[in-house]
Amino acid sequence: MKFFADTAEIDDIRELAATGLLDGVTTNPSLIAKSGRDFMEVTKEICAIVDGPVSAEVVALDHETMMKEAEVLRKLADNVCIKVPLTIDGLKTCKALTGDGTMVNVTLCFSANQALLAAKAGATFISPFVGRHDDNGFDGMELIEDIRLIYDNYAFETEILVASVRHVTHVLEAAKIGADVMTAPPAVIKALFKHVLTDKGIEGFLADWAKTGQSIIR
Repeated sequence: MKFFADTAEIDDIRELAATGLLDGVTTNPSLIAKSGRDFMEVTKEICAIVDGPVSAEVVALDHETMMKEAEVLRKLADNVCIKVPLTIDGLKTCKALTGDGTMVNVTLCFSANQALLAAKAGATFISPFVGRHDDNGFDGMELIEDIRLIYDNYAFETEILVASVRHVTHVLEAAKIGADVMTAPPAVIKALFKHVLTDKGIEGFLADWAKTGQSIIR
């Protein structure tokens, strides 16, 4: 499963990219606003840090303007992935862009039917929002299971990008189901490294090593 960071904070992206485990980045208007930086500038900088897809979202709602915005965004870097909303105009834009070889991430997916439409429109990625799904009384991971089944039934190449990830259990369940990608805030990705027994084991090893009075580097 690919790991994307859901953030526009450059320092966090650099730190995660340095691990060699980061496969891409997703952004949205809310994350860009939170960063307090210029949209175009920060997107271009992120594209230079990571080799994988960097989702940059259009803000128009009509197909014609979406296409104009996408034309500007995809000139920023070769790894820009245009993010469009799951609407009729969004999928129309998706079809046009992917037909031209541009990566497209269809976002704000909340049903398997919507995911089916996105796949038929040629989406590179579909982004079902599991956390928001849970918040509204639905089962986010059940949605991922349904999409995985449908995509496998018809051999769709669209990758399932699990979004709105709130905690490490979301990551685990997505991996067990067979999602292609998950995108999470840096804090959630860092939490994947943590386990109380790992910390306890390191503490014990270091205490025993200190008793030897030795040093590996001399």
